[in-house]
Amino acid sequence: METSELLKKVRQIEIKTRGLSRNIFAGQYHSAFKGRGMAFSEVREYQFGDDIRDIDWNVTARYVRPYVKVFEEERELTVMLMIDVSGSRDFGSVNVMKKDIMTEIAATLAFSAIQNNDKIGVIFFSNKIEKFIPPQKGKKHILYIIRELLDFKPDDSKTDISQVLKYLTNVIKKRCTAFLISDFIDKGNFKDALTIANRKHDVVAIQVYDKRETELPSVGLIKIKDAETGGERWIDSSSSKVRETYKDWWIKRQHEMSESFKKCRVDSVSIRTEDDYVKSLIALFQKRN
Repeated sequence: METSELLKKVRQIEIKTRGLSRNIFAGQYHSAFKGRGMAFSEVREYQFGDDIRDIDWNVTARYVRPYVKVFEEERELTVMLMIDVSGSRDFGSVNVMKKDIMTEIAATLAFSAIQNNDKIGVIFFSNKIEKFIPPQKGKKHILYIIRELLDFKPDDSKTDISQVLKYLTNVIKKRCTAFLISDFIDKGNFKDALTIANRKHDVVAIQVYDKRETELPSVGLIKIKDAETGGERWIDSSSSKVRETYKDWWIKRQHEMSESFKKCRVDSVSIRTEDDYVKSLIALFQKRN
């Protein structure tokens, strides 16, 4: 993508997603993703009903009357976006590709984070860690992330979700909120890695998929290509048995994925490319309250 075209696209994404995060998600995000704990704020005179365990004995001795420590929720979070950049994201049967929706969702979450004074970082992954952007604050950092989302070219086209989860567990030392944004087309098993990652961090799974992945159209012989391996084969989509088998495979796959998330205690949402991702994200946030 040429520099001028890229900057124009960055600006478009910024205007749309910053507006969404400010007008729609600010309150939802704040309540759905809590801070790490309670931080000391100030001291005040003891009042009837205060917990005596909160008495600040040094201040009490100085003023010869009881004072208590006042705590408030520690709001600052570290937010990590784990973004699938494998070959299968370059697909869309309507008028938008999966990677476009992934980019908008990621940008919206990023702007929501900085509006709450949170740090935001990114891990791009395929079947390996493609790029790590350490967590920082500020608009300049967000615009850099959006540029990378739009223009990043991965070295590999395959997917290994367990790799990025292990990387998150090992590299990010303090507890963070981590959004795993992918189509979850992964032939491997990432359940163990997800369980371990979610014990240390707060992992949220966001699946982006296309309706053509859920069922085949009846258009006769078609050649299908695996975007991650490059393998091709012909199938007869006019056969009701072929279409039914494919649909059953998709339903089974979605069920297994949902069950994995439940067993790992990971909140999740599935978003179709043509659907309104705003509604889906708000529903996800409300579920967490």
